[in-house]
Order: sequence, then C-alpha cells, then structure tokens
Amino acid sequence: MKNFALIGAAGYIAPRHMRAIKETGNHLAVAYDINDSVGIIDSISPQSEFFTEFERFLEFSHQLKRDPDKALDYVSVCSPNYLHHAHIAAGLRLGCDVVCEKPLVPTPELLDELRKIEIETGNRVYNILQLRHHDAILALREKVAAAAAHTKFDVELTYVTSRGKWYNESWKGDPRKSFGVATNIGVHFYDMLNFVFGELQRSVVHHSAEDKAAGFLEYQRARVQWFLSIDANDLPEGVRGVKSTFRSIDINSDQLEFSEGFTDLHTKSYVEVMAGRGYGLADVRPCIETVHAIRLAPVQKAAADEGHPFLRNI
Repeated sequence: MKNFALIGAAGYIAPRHMRAIKETGNHLAVAYDINDSVGIIDSISPQSEFFTEFERFLEFSHQLKRDPDKALDYVSVCSPNYLHHAHIAAGLRLGCDVVCEKPLVPTPELLDELRKIEIETGNRVYNILQLRHHDAILALREKVAAAAAHTKFDVELTYVTSRGKWYNESWKGDPRKSFGVATNIGVHFYDMLNFVFGELQRSVVHHSAEDKAAGFLEYQRARVQWFLSIDANDLPEGVRGVKSTFRSIDINSDQLEFSEGFTDLHTKSYVEVMAGRGYGLADVRPCIETVHAIRLAPVQKAAADEGHPFLRNI
C-alpha cells in the first residue's frame, strides 16, 4: 500500500483520483485545496487529513517523512492548469513521484524544466492520458497499424461540451490560467491522435475564440479536421436540448463509438503507474507541442478539403 497526497481536492476531476487511489489498494493520507467543498472525501477516504492552506499542507507532508510507514510515496495533482507546474515541482521535492491531470504544463520549455527536477530529485512525473486506455481507441490503433503503410485516414473530430455562464467566471474561462479552450478541453484528443496516427506533420488553425476553436492536423497516418467548443449553440440538431455534450470521431466515414467505457479509465491509469508503466514526460511532449503551437498559430482560411463542416455555422 502506498501513501498519497492530493492537491486540488475540491475540483471536478479530484473524485476520480480519490477513487483510483482507493481502488488500487492505496491510502489517501492528506488532501489540500483552497476551497473546503470537499465532502466527497467522506465517502471515499474519511480519515484523510485536509488543509486549505498550502503552507500547512506542505509542512504536514514533510513531517510524515519521519515515519517510514507514513511517508508519502505519491502526490496527485488536480489543481487548475496554471498551477500544475508549481505543484508538480513541490511534489517531486517532497521526495514523491507525481501523478498529474492534463494538460501537464502549457509549453515544451516547462517539460524541460520538470525533467531537470526529475533528475535533481530522482522522482518521476506521470500524466493522466486516459484515452490511451480506452478499448475503442486501442482497437483503432491496432486497425491503423495493420493498414498498408501508405494509407492516410480521413478523420473528423468534433467535441462540443456546453458550459454555462459560470465557466467564464472561473479560472477555466481565463486563457492565462486554462491556456484556452483548445488546450483545456482538447489536449487529451490531440494526445489520442498522436498515439493512434503517429507523428504530427502539419497544423493549421481556422478559427480561434474564447468558446470554440477549429483547425486541421496532418499526421503520418491521418488528415484530421477538428472542432472544439463549449458553446451549446454548436450542438447538432437532435442533440441540442437533449444532451449537453456531443462527441464524435468519424474515420473514413465510419463513426468510432467510444461514448461508453470512461468510468474506470483513471483507475486503469493508476494501475499502470503503480506497475511502472505510466506515461511520463516524453510521452506527453507531442500533445503539449501541439496545443502550444495551436495557441500561437495565426488563423488562416480553410482550404476546401481541410475545413471542418461546423465552420459553415460560424
């Protein structure tokens, strides 16, 4: 049994990490968040210590080192995107390996900085890249690998996950903290595309706004039209008013069904980390380079065969 700390316990994604820690037979020793809306802990790990001040959390975590049975082994980071780097560095310097939500960091340069801290401390950083564990994605990867080497698949990726007015009042609506909509809701899709279709060769941005983005990506094995949005008006007819999220990946006009099978992917990720097979800094670099380039890219008019169909409605 390993001892865990969790940073960002009041966030949306934190309960998945808490359950993954419990379901892998480990112990959540201490949690931290500036907010105290963390009642979920009672149903998962009620004996965990909890702090709302980082200094007290850090001092308590250091004190645990005095007892080998209580010393922390891992720190899980679920804090807002812009704090990931600082919280990962703190976890490494506590003498722990770190499991962090996506996006790990906003730039390749910060990946290089984390690698320096890994070397200094002898500890490792692991990123949650849960789509790599999804059965449908793994089956698609096998299908692509089995196709003729010269084959390029035509892919249409659409993800609309509508958000209310609260979004812009939160850190997620501030591009200085979330790094923009393409990074905040799209980074795991870009990782999946690289995982399945190989190295990225070209990227073009066709639309970039606070609530939606679109573009074209060409990989070794695919040509991808993509569209990401948090605007409910972008939900297709038949979905709008019924569901708040539309997720679609069309490959050579065949729909990839992967709407189910998400509930245990964090636990699968933790199983792999505990077995020494977690995804580290080198694995995450391609998707961080992709979102970094998208944020910096100028908007260009879409070529006739590269624009996502939803662009017509903007």
